[in-house]
Amino acid sequence: MQAMPNRANSRDVALLGLTSATRASLLAQAIEVTLPAGSVLFRPGDLCTQFPILLSGSLRVYRIARSGREMLLYRVAGGETCIMTTACLLSSDAYAAGGTVEVGVRALALSVGGFNDLMNRSADFRAMVFAGYAARIGDLMQRIEELSDIPVDVRLAAKLLAMSDTDNIVPTTHQGLASEIGTAREVVSRTLERMEHMGVLRLSRGQVDILDRQGLAAIARSD
Repeated sequence: MQAMPNRANSRDVALLGLTSATRASLLAQAIEVTLPAGSVLFRPGDLCTQFPILLSGSLRVYRIARSGREMLLYRVAGGETCIMTTACLLSSDAYAAGGTVEVGVRALALSVGGFNDLMNRSADFRAMVFAGYAARIGDLMQRIEELSDIPVDVRLAAKLLAMSDTDNIVPTTHQGLASEIGTAREVVSRTLERMEHMGVLRLSRGQVDILDRQGLAAIARSD
């Protein structure tokens, strides 16, 4: 029988680095929330009303381009915070991106007042917030570099390898892959068809079967 997640342990990981006094204050002000996969946490233009600290699950943050194309910016996992939320709270601006739950989330949610209170009087809470912010900025810079400098076929091959399961199956759509690597669905479809003609993969509805993992890895290294 699989062990159930230990809630106390997930809180310990998420609040690592906080003093016992700050931790007690945070837990006294925060509420624990659970959100199923597919839930919308925020949309572009929404005002930020809470500061979530993820305990488990994952959140997907994306931007809608002028063309209407969705582009993945980053993911937030258990023990992490969302840079977009932090930026909105610090600047009092509305969200410039959207956030949806990818894998069912359990989180501690601080109100705006609770967030400001701890930011004003707790050095270790500020350090936790800014450490998360700095780490995510690094991720975003890497993402921008990938989108601007690395060819589509290289990004796509690498993403297929990363998303494949033990049977070399990638359960996703062309649109899902397009969002992951920041390009149009039509571009992904054409690239996948070329790879299929090369014999490294096979396309079917709702999934991609990798036939030649080494061949696909060679494409991923060809930049």
